[in-house]
Amino acid sequence: MLKCQKTGKEEGRKEYMIFDTHAHYDDEAFNEDRDELLGSLSANGIEAVVNISSDLESIDATLKLTRQYPQVYGAAGIHPCDTEALNEENFEHVCTAAADPRIVAVGEIGLDYYWDKARQETQKYWFERQLELAREVKRPVVIHSREAAKDTLDIMKAHKSGEIGGVIHCFSYGTEMAREYLNMGFYLGIGGVLTFNNAKKLKEVAAYAPLDRLVLETDCPYLSPVPFRGKRNSSLNLPYVVKAMAELKGLTEAEIILATNRNAKALYRLALPDTAEK
Repeated sequence: MLKCQKTGKEEGRKEYMIFDTHAHYDDEAFNEDRDELLGSLSANGIEAVVNISSDLESIDATLKLTRQYPQVYGAAGIHPCDTEALNEENFEHVCTAAADPRIVAVGEIGLDYYWDKARQETQKYWFERQLELAREVKRPVVIHSREAAKDTLDIMKAHKSGEIGGVIHCFSYGTEMAREYLNMGFYLGIGGVLTFNNAKKLKEVAAYAPLDRLVLETDCPYLSPVPFRGKRNSSLNLPYVVKAMAELKGLTEAEIILATNRNAKALYRLALPDTAEK
């Protein structure tokens, strides 16, 4: 596996560390080796991870992970495909969790017309409620948008989401839509899909977008990069995404790691020390 590069300076040299902005380590795919895997991240060049909730159960699991592992932060929110389970009573649990000090974002929230075409109005209602929750608790948002480009953007503009800030997770649209979100001040989440041979559109977006608006993510256990496509993903595979991005940008892997680490901390408003030379 590709190792994180260093500054090249002989004195005071420090490692560049990768920040995984979107993972699901509460998933049952990690039940056999979760503790071992999370405990190995730092030794493998991974500084921090944000575990992202998708339903009410995963919010509790995410909170538990953030208390057990200091390198794990969390996001609390309900995925669009799980919004049917929400009501005014249990939404209070989402609100309480979102204000927890170890929760750094509201997410993942948004619209998904690929998996769930039948309940679009329910998705929209709870998307809007969670955008306003993010505003109330002063957290950025982690946006999930699949085959719902126009509706997602329209709702986010109507709610002045540029004032809230956040990231478009697993960005899957073209450069025109990327420009809309970049103009709103959003970050774009880039993961293993960037290494796929057929990911022409995403490669164009990654080349087009300013480096200071890109963050790394796994969405693990899903979307493993080549050469592990189809297998369980983890933060340990992010160096392959770094390599692909560096080639597209004409930069070194160290430059990509440094920039995306700083971007992640800015996105999640984490006042953590840099792990690389200034």
